[in-house]
Amino acid sequence: MTLSLLLLLPLLGAFACMALPRGEHGLARAIGFLTTLATFLVSLTLLMKFEPGVATYQMVETRPWIEAIGASYHVGIDGISLFLVLLTTFLTPVVMLSAFKSIEHKVREFVIAMLILEVGVIGTFIALDLFLFYVLFEVMLVPMYLIIGIWGGERRIYASIKFVLYTMVGSLAMLVAIFYLASRHHEMAGKWSFDLADLQRVLLPGNVQLWCFLAFGLAFAIKVPLFPLHTWLPDAHVEAPTAGSVILAGVLLKVGTYGFLRFAMPLFPAAAYQLAPLMIALSIIGIVYGALVAYAQNDVKKLVAYSSVSHLGVVVLGTFAATQTSVAGGLYTMIAHGLSTGGLFLWIGAIYERRHTRRIDELGGLWAQVPVLSAIFMIFTLASVGLPGLCGFVGEFLTLVGSFGAYQQGVPNAAAWHPHWMVAIATTAVILGAVYMLTMYQRVIFGPLTKAENRALADASPRELGVFVPVILMIVLLGVFPQPLLARMNPTIGRLLGQVRNKAHETDQLGKGPGRMLTAAELDGKAVVQVEAIR
Repeated sequence: MTLSLLLLLPLLGAFACMALPRGEHGLARAIGFLTTLATFLVSLTLLMKFEPGVATYQMVETRPWIEAIGASYHVGIDGISLFLVLLTTFLTPVVMLSAFKSIEHKVREFVIAMLILEVGVIGTFIALDLFLFYVLFEVMLVPMYLIIGIWGGERRIYASIKFVLYTMVGSLAMLVAIFYLASRHHEMAGKWSFDLADLQRVLLPGNVQLWCFLAFGLAFAIKVPLFPLHTWLPDAHVEAPTAGSVILAGVLLKVGTYGFLRFAMPLFPAAAYQLAPLMIALSIIGIVYGALVAYAQNDVKKLVAYSSVSHLGVVVLGTFAATQTSVAGGLYTMIAHGLSTGGLFLWIGAIYERRHTRRIDELGGLWAQVPVLSAIFMIFTLASVGLPGLCGFVGEFLTLVGSFGAYQQGVPNAAAWHPHWMVAIATTAVILGAVYMLTMYQRVIFGPLTKAENRALADASPRELGVFVPVILMIVLLGVFPQPLLARMNPTIGRLLGQVRNKAHETDQLGKGPGRMLTAAELDGKAVVQVEAIR
């Protein structure tokens, strides 16, 4: 019942806020913070109960839901989803605490939106039924739309509508593919089902897999966002309030990369290998493009937004390189990016509350005025750059090393995208990231103190330290001790990649046939697929 409790607690908190009379701002804030804090504490029991050496789903819960179409309430976690759930439950109370001062109107409604958003995000990471996943995927859309549209900046309506239109187009295409896949399962097995395990055994011809993968891929590529579908992201980040930016960058973007790994690749592996050169080429373009455009920005929030395009490109590279090291590195980068970029947006929000500007040329000379905030900003900046000893280094290093060796490890179609050359180009992101982030830091913190408004800024308050310190501790902890995470990720990643390769092989054997149901032995393979271990 632990997973259901993670969904139930925020819902109860939202209902409690709905019962409050208008104007009860303090009580609404307290309910929001305490509810999300309780959810985080409950989520820690997942870590304690999780068995590191088990590759299959754990703490599974299944209940009938819409029996007429075979949809069920089926949730569970494995090494891929565990830490994404923990990242979500960790960041949400931090965000709630950060919004105590910045959100001053419609506080009750804001807390309700944040709690429902948490339900949607956690649900997408634990859903093992595709219909349930789609419903929760859409649940995320509404509260984020409201958070941007009501509590955002001057162009909030434009940014929120753009966010909705992009996301809706992709999710509707995915819905069509989900129903098609369920109908094919009905034809082959004689019953309706949206269960991931059932649909994963449906073997479709390669050309059909291609169309279905494109439908799923559009939804997830928009959510990442992958170049050239990224244009909604800078507008959404700039116009969203600080809380919205942190959750958007820290968690929501990960739903796209998670979706590729959890659904698109296992369901349509032949298409995933076939389109890997395209996906990796787009990720490389995004890595370099995001870094170059970030360097050109004068708005510090937009700079960090474009840096996300670059960082998430690294995750997509690792995912489609499809080695155990690269996938583990990509997953680690997701978590590290959520912490470092979330911290950057929290810091930007704190400065904006003081100066009411995010323009780099309006800031400068802050070290002498706010030394504690400046030191905190340095840690977040260095984590984003990938300094060894902080969380950003581990994920990027594993991703690049693992991707570099894709051809030697026999990844299907790896020769088509030339791993050595692609990774060499992607590695420039490390250099470019240091260039734009350290240049921005120098201008904001050590630049000339030309503005009188910067002379009277207050340093970090106790509440703000309560926001920043937990994030910093996690950044350092994950940078120094990566093995506890990797030990829990690796068994699941190895099993998933084995299933993907086995199903791709069966697709080749099928040729242009009508499709069939795989047996469990065919899906898992009679022999374990050998993938390299991470020591």
